[in-house]
Amino acid sequence: MGRWLGVELRIHAFFPLLAFVCFGLSGAAGWLRGLGLFFALTVAVLVREIVRLMVAACLGLRLRAVLVLPIGGLFAYANPESQENSNSGAGQFLLCFAGPVANLVTAAALALAFLGAGGDINLFQQPWITADYLLRSMVWMQAGLGVLHLLPAYPLDAGRLLRGNFARTHGFAPAGRAASGIGQLLALAAMLAGMLLHSPWLIIAGFFIMIGAQVEDQGVFFQSVVDTVRMREVMLTDFATLSPSDTLADALARCVHSLQEDFPVVRGPELVGIVSRQRIVEALRNDGNGYVQSVMSRAFQVARPEDTLGTTIRRLTAGRGLSLIPVTDSGRVVGIVSVQNLMSSMTLLAEQRRIEREEAE
Repeated sequence: MGRWLGVELRIHAFFPLLAFVCFGLSGAAGWLRGLGLFFALTVAVLVREIVRLMVAACLGLRLRAVLVLPIGGLFAYANPESQENSNSGAGQFLLCFAGPVANLVTAAALALAFLGAGGDINLFQQPWITADYLLRSMVWMQAGLGVLHLLPAYPLDAGRLLRGNFARTHGFAPAGRAASGIGQLLALAAMLAGMLLHSPWLIIAGFFIMIGAQVEDQGVFFQSVVDTVRMREVMLTDFATLSPSDTLADALARCVHSLQEDFPVVRGPELVGIVSRQRIVEALRNDGNGYVQSVMSRAFQVARPEDTLGTTIRRLTAGRGLSLIPVTDSGRVVGIVSVQNLMSSMTLLAEQRRIEREEAE
């Protein structure tokens, strides 16, 4: 959806699709009231996430992205320090209770405002959430979302707190798997209870808790990959290099016979720059033939074969426009890591680790 204060805002595909569920639940009330019901849910989510973002900012936590689900948002942190601080000390308690408190306080404020206005509103008449009575639904949507996050199921707030406490004694990966498993069990219980009690909102809540738990499960696998895999395991060893004295025409001819988008530029064994295929083509079109040294970038970072994948990812994301990291050993380029092959390698390695874990069990 874009960026806000440097944070990527993402909405899960099922969030807008929930509008059609609200339309279906509106029945004879009409599609306009169904839209109002969806609006009440959206406002409840926005209240909790805005407050949580404010708390994260006050704690000095750096966020990379926020993925919004109908039950709330999942934070992706920009650095390991922010991730660690969010799961330890007072920070985890503030982040855990900020959302539920925001929703419950908003629910109480709305209830007092509606009752004080003197309207004929029975807040405790069932069903509490229905398209027929939107004002009552606004109150209970806020209250329901706040109470929901007090359940110890990831990705709910109490589940995050449980995972953080478990991680301090058993490690991040086991804690993530345990939190994900508990979340999926409680999600299944909520969906079954919704079917037995004929409550569509319990079914919807359980469904999205299940999705959030699965997202966390995938995150644990990727985290285990980036913390344990070394560059020598994922770097490309079959690659082409250019010389600063090569002409752009010769470099373009080399590009034709290579799948690389970026090339290390070496003088003897020494790495002196990086040049992209696009930069070579643009220079030939605009300025005619010249030499690689005139268009290569001298701003680059290098990795070592024993560096972890997580270290290299942080280098790639920290450098603006950085799409290639050469891997050097004793000053000699022995491999390259590009954004394209890194994403593919992460997916394959995560799947490999999943299969290995299942076989071990």
